[in-house]
This record gives sequence, C-alpha cells and structure tokens, in this order.
Amino acid sequence: MFPANIEHYSRPATIDEALATSARFEDGEAMFIAGGQSLMQAMKSRMTRPRCLIDLQAIAELRGICPDANALSIGAMTRYATIAADERLSGYFAALRDAASHVGDRQVRNRGTIGGSCCWNYVASCMPAVVLALGAEMQLRAAGGASRSVAAEDFLIAPLETARTEHEILLGLRFQAPAGRGGSAYQKWGLVKDALPVVGVCVAVTLDAAGRCASARVGLAGLSAGAHRATAAEQVLLGSAGDAAAIAKAFDAAAEAAEVQGDKWANTAYRQNLIRTLGQAVATSAFARAAGSKE
Repeated sequence: MFPANIEHYSRPATIDEALATSARFEDGEAMFIAGGQSLMQAMKSRMTRPRCLIDLQAIAELRGICPDANALSIGAMTRYATIAADERLSGYFAALRDAASHVGDRQVRNRGTIGGSCCWNYVASCMPAVVLALGAEMQLRAAGGASRSVAAEDFLIAPLETARTEHEILLGLRFQAPAGRGGSAYQKWGLVKDALPVVGVCVAVTLDAAGRCASARVGLAGLSAGAHRATAAEQVLLGSAGDAAAIAKAFDAAAEAAEVQGDKWANTAYRQNLIRTLGQAVATSAFARAAGSKE
C-alpha cells in the first residue's frame, strides 16, 4: 500500500527548528520521523496520516553515546547498530547491546533508533523493556525550550502510548550508573531469528559487598500489556546470591503473576514457560556480569 498524501516534508538541522516546525501544525498533523522502520509501515497501511513529516536525521546533537563515572547518556537518534558495536556498554549496561544486536534485520539495525522505538512503544519491541529494566530517565524538550525528565516507567504508558506530548522531542535517555557492582542481560524468543519477541526478558541487578542482590529490576516484552516490570520476580531476587534455586523461584513467580495472552504464535502456557526459561537464563547472565564487573 501507499501512504496518504503528505503535504509537507521538513529536514531541520537543529532541535529548535524541528520544534518550531511542529508548532505550526495542529495535534496529529505533524509527526517526527526517526529511523522510520515502524512509522513508515503505519503510514503505508494508513493507520496514521500526517500532513507533515519532520525528519530528525540531520540533527547531530540527537546522536551519540556518552558514558561517565555516574551515568550513561544515549541520544534518541542513536541507531541500534551503533549501540550493538559499542564495547563500553558492558556490565550493568550490557543488556542494551544484547537487545540492539538482535532487533529486526540488518536494515532495521542500521536505520532504527533507540528513541524511535521508545516513542513508538510497540507491544512487541525489545528496547522499551530494556530501558524500563535499566531505570532510564527520558529527556524531553518542547517548543520555547521547556525541558523535563520522565522516568521510563512513567513514560511508557501502554502499547503505542507514551507521556511525550505532540510537540515534544525525545532528546535522549539517561541511565544512572549502579552503586557498586552491576550487571544486566536481555534475551528474546521469536518465531525466527531476530523476529519480534513472542516473549522478551531483561534483568538488571546490583550486588552488595557480600555478593547478594541489593537491587533488581525485571522488564518483560511481547505481552499484551506491552513493556512492563515483573515486580514479583524482583522481590524474590532481592537478597539472594543469584543461585539457581532463587532464580527459578523468581521466574516461577513472574510467570504466575504476568497477564499472558494466547494467540496464533503461542498459547498462554507456552508464554508462561518462555518467561520461566528465558528469565532463568537472562538472570543467570546478569548476575555473572555483575560479579565480574568492577566497582
């Protein structure tokens, strides 16, 4: 199919120029396009019909990965391929590379962006679950320079719905570095290699001086509720040493608590089993990465 007529196309060089262009249109008439891997499909099916497309590709300040001693910042227009190739993303931030390495196919990884994925917030996307588990802060700016920071769990409201307003741009994501040793991991199961997740699991943990879990965050992908935290698993992991029994108990609890749908790809029992098996593998990897990280 072909998209409906697009009356205006803009390729601004700055964030302010992009916001000024957006402000000239009513709500829903102008849309920012990042990598376009999801939006173009929606436009072709005429699920969305913007009068104006504002292409963010030329705005250099929206790209880049900037780690320091206290935090990691990633520009919203940073592509999956760039994230997957950055070896600085290890330990507590390793799940970002896990996910970016297996998003879609080669074209998607070279065009798709972390910000575009989070703003689209598709029900079966990898990155929203990862940024949720890592506790990202979403940095937003509106016309006139007004800026705000929104926690990922408040930003990701529901599938295809976020806290970003029509005339705001997501500038980037900021992740706080862990206090002490930390590790994370992500894994998904799809019908074919690099497919959208039928179920995806992200686990991020920090360890205290005794090697026990001081904090745990678990994100799930692929379920009807979209990206969300599995607090039942988090509660079991806290205080544990990451042993097999504790991890198995945690993801039994996650599978029981999750609102799991059945469809043509997998029934409810199969999805629950995926939560258990993937969760155990991912948590084991996250604990191992935390144990091997430097304070």
